[in-house]
Amino acid sequence: MATSNTSQRNIGIWIFSLLAAAFGLLTIKSGGEVLFIDGEARLAAGHYVPFVLWFNFSAGFVYIIAAIGLWKMRPWSAQLSFLLAMSTLIVFAAFGLHIVNGGEYEMRTVIAMSLRSVVWIVIAVFAKWYFLRFNKTAIFIHEAD
Repeated sequence: MATSNTSQRNIGIWIFSLLAAAFGLLTIKSGGEVLFIDGEARLAAGHYVPFVLWFNFSAGFVYIIAAIGLWKMRPWSAQLSFLLAMSTLIVFAAFGLHIVNGGEYEMRTVIAMSLRSVVWIVIAVFAKWYFLRFNKTAIFIHEAD
């Protein structure tokens, strides 16, 4: 008996759901240490920008939700991934304005936000492609076939 493509979890889903989960756990751990523990991590963070830190920490929980949705092959996970990519870009732009206006920052935040942006754009593009290709129940705004 042949199984359909919609019920099979391909290697891309494995990779991107595990990447999203790992990214989420690491984000929660690193952000939580800076926000809630007065110690080494906070000192190492240097001139962190609070709104960026709070966004990233909060987004870490959403990363895990997106990872679970991807793992379970739920079409809404593609939309959530897109929302994560767009919200990260918006916060990155606000961070850029903070820098342009003379705000203190750490170069590692620029690198981290660049990485987050790329990761979530790639996950969102993959997820949209995957669900449009293999799962016609995906809910996207697009023209009817």
